[in-house]
Amino acid sequence: MMVNDPIGDLIARIKNAAMRGRAKLMTPASKMRARVLDVLLEEGYIRGYHLVEKPGAFPEFEIELKYFDGQPVIAEISRVSKPGRRVYSSIKDLKPVKNGLGISILSTPKGVMSDAAAREANVGGEVICRVY
Repeated sequence: MMVNDPIGDLIARIKNAAMRGRAKLMTPASKMRARVLDVLLEEGYIRGYHLVEKPGAFPEFEIELKYFDGQPVIAEISRVSKPGRRVYSSIKDLKPVKNGLGISILSTPKGVMSDAAAREANVGGEVICRVY
């Protein structure tokens, strides 16, 4: 299956699994997805993920979602920059998500990072998604 927007596919899989109350989900592996998952792990939105390799198949990530009192920790996750419309932001123009309760994930020249880490490094970049 051809996927034109791998990050959009990852976000849709996370939303669907959280909506159904699933503990784990599988998604095809890529470096960009790994970087986004690293940020979600650092910020405490997922329990963890690991690479699953089966003989004769493409490698996949198994992602463990996090729940608190039966509700998913990721209440809302949305794609900002899409293949048809890229969204870039300097660090001074980047607004806090839900008054600082959420994060934005950015692809910067120094790597994929959260908005807080981008402010510390004083770099802007492409706004991949917002998580709350």
